[in-house]
Amino acid sequence: MTDIFHEVEEDLRREKAKRLWAQFGPYVLLVAVLIVVAVGGWRGWEYWREQQAAAEGDRFVSALNLATENKHDEAIKALNEIAATGSGGYPVLAGFRAASELAATKKTDEAVKAFDAIAAKSDTPALLKAMARLRAALLVVDTADLATMQSRVGDLAAVGAPWRHSARELIGLTAYRVGDLEAARSQFQAIADDPETPQSMQSRTQLMLDLIRSKIGAAPVPAKS
Repeated sequence: MTDIFHEVEEDLRREKAKRLWAQFGPYVLLVAVLIVVAVGGWRGWEYWREQQAAAEGDRFVSALNLATENKHDEAIKALNEIAATGSGGYPVLAGFRAASELAATKKTDEAVKAFDAIAAKSDTPALLKAMARLRAALLVVDTADLATMQSRVGDLAAVGAPWRHSARELIGLTAYRVGDLEAARSQFQAIADDPETPQSMQSRTQLMLDLIRSKIGAAPVPAKS
């Protein structure tokens, strides 16, 4: 008698399973297929992305090799192509290097425009924006007036700004060149008083302060209140 009950129970289970499969089986298969397709697509996309990154890296290295071989015009052309059509972080790096090549080949005006363009682009990382602005300012430090230099890097010279030392030095050098020695002293003194100023810059700063002191004397001592 017990065996009959077991057989009936098994038949009921099988019948219930058939009904469930008939009702939900196609959906289960569809979900399984979608999972397989999704995993395959993701892996395919990762492979494509790795291949693209490798290809972009090869293009960038080839352009750098041209520069190393003193084929500067060809290097600039190749780098500008990467900057225009590349992917990932290579366009920004290529644009920066192309501007540097222009500077190295004494094409100063073109280099300044190139660095300014990098700094003006909204998708340029903040670190590279600041670096591009400083590079452009360095290229015009022998020709720009003080107001121009202030407009270029004045905000980068603010207290606590990461590039303040370089920005202050550029402003100070410009002020010294145009004869505004008090403004120059103010910038170089700020560098000297900053405990985070690199040692190499401290040496240059003391030299500039000595030059300024030889021309206009020591800085006045603030009056005690």
